[in-house]
Amino acid sequence: QVQLVESGGGLVQPGGSLRLSCAASGFIFSINAMGWYRQAPGKQREFVATITSLGVTNYADSVKGRFTISRDNAKNTVYLQMNSLKPEDTAVYYCKILQSPYWGQGTQVTVSS
Repeated sequence: QVQLVESGGGLVQPGGSLRLSCAASGFIFSINAMGWYRQAPGKQREFVATITSLGVTNYADSVKGRFTISRDNAKNTVYLQMNSLKPEDTAVYYCKILQSPYWGQGTQVTVSS
């Protein structure tokens, strides 16, 4: 069955960096667009970044220039490199197969001093 397993979250100080990973299985990863979304406490889930099967990327304005989405089709993994982290980036981060109902379980990112 389809599985998306996120990892790499944690506690980091403002200005720090984290790299999230999403390991995918159970479907043909290389032909699917993938995305990262996040949900902060008391807020709706929001778009962060997407990457097409050809590697074309798109970012929310709030993370543009700080976050980078990438994929490794040989490893069936999509990444989110997060730099210059801010307290407002604190959220649970989710991986998703675009145009599908499939989500990962999420990984917590907390940015705090």
